[in-house]
Amino acid sequence: MTETTPLAPSTAEAAAATERLAAWVIGALTVIVIGGVTLVIYGPHEGHAVGSSWLPTINASLNATATVLLGSGYVFIRRRRIAAHRACMIAAFAASSLFLITYLIHHAQVGSVPFHGAAWLRPVYVGLLVPHIVLAAFVVPLALITIHRAWSGRFDRHRQIARVTLPIWLYVSVSGVLVYVLLYHFGR
Repeated sequence: MTETTPLAPSTAEAAAATERLAAWVIGALTVIVIGGVTLVIYGPHEGHAVGSSWLPTINASLNATATVLLGSGYVFIRRRRIAAHRACMIAAFAASSLFLITYLIHHAQVGSVPFHGAAWLRPVYVGLLVPHIVLAAFVVPLALITIHRAWSGRFDRHRQIARVTLPIWLYVSVSGVLVYVLLYHFGR
């Protein structure tokens, strides 16, 4: 029989410490991402011409890619194809992470991009944009928690949060593409 000593914590204590660390890291990453997005959109800019960059098209493509991967991952897990599900979800996270990087680069150059489309389209644009922004802030910690729970083998808890994370992440990805279309193709 093995006894724990102050120098050798129990398995439960080690698991709790790992969960606390994960929660701290996820919280810190969430604050960094939301703060970074806020800073690049509303901070000072060099005044590059809006629309002069190819990054918005890349951003929309990455969002569309994440959408397809998320949907495929969902289909795979429903069919119990776990390895394919895992690959899709990791790829969706990578696509969304690349999106975030290119989004930050673009908006660090141009700041907030105003809508210049027809007046009748503005309510549609704002109606998509506002929940997109709010849910994008929520999807950061949700996706990280969902991935952490799967990574650590806590599949019962992974499934619980994945049922919340997936529809939000899908909305953010799909609405990101629609916002791009309205902003850059109907607004010019």
